[in-house]
Amino acid sequence: MMEPVEKTIISIDWMTVMLFISLVVLALGKYLYHKKFLNFIILPFNDKYILLHNKKGQFSHWFHLLLTLFQLINLSLFLYLVLRTFSLLPDGEPLTIYFILLGFLALFELVKFLVQMFTGYVFNNTVVISGLIFSKISYLNYSSIVILLTNILLIYITTNSKTAIYTAILCVALINGIGVAKLLKNYQKALFPYFVYFILYLCALEIAPLVLIGSYLKG
Repeated sequence: MMEPVEKTIISIDWMTVMLFISLVVLALGKYLYHKKFLNFIILPFNDKYILLHNKKGQFSHWFHLLLTLFQLINLSLFLYLVLRTFSLLPDGEPLTIYFILLGFLALFELVKFLVQMFTGYVFNNTVVISGLIFSKISYLNYSSIVILLTNILLIYITTNSKTAIYTAILCVALINGIGVAKLLKNYQKALFPYFVYFILYLCALEIAPLVLIGSYLKG
């Protein structure tokens, strides 16, 4: 006699909704600011977007805000999927956990942004620092396109694939590595007097969080 086996079905409806919202945000940015979007989409291969739009008020421009929202939605979903894949999700409603991750990530990026701007104020070099921040956020926003594609794979095609996660992390690191290399090239003269402080800044605000996350996943 066959015994009934309980089958757990994980709802992906809310994930679909979040992916749809992020695509709407991206499409809205493309529709409203078509020229900016065309410059943005070739960012790793051409610095035209950074050179043309790196000016006063760039952080409050709607195109930049839309791309940052797109990044936050997808990066939070990616973190959720990573935690699920490595069986590290805390107990609770999946959507609630996702919004906690989204809120934490948004708060983290906001605090980091304020600390960076304060650093520029302390060194009396706000213009250069704001340019550096804009460049880094732009490359992070660009890499969120890769994260979007990975989210789609992890949700609908290769569920719980660690290979997809590692590949996505490698691609994101490569894209942002290109950004850092171009950033150092473009601002080498301005950064030279503060080189030691710049290295300390990278260790404290850029590398340390990644090390902590990696250690958490490994544990």
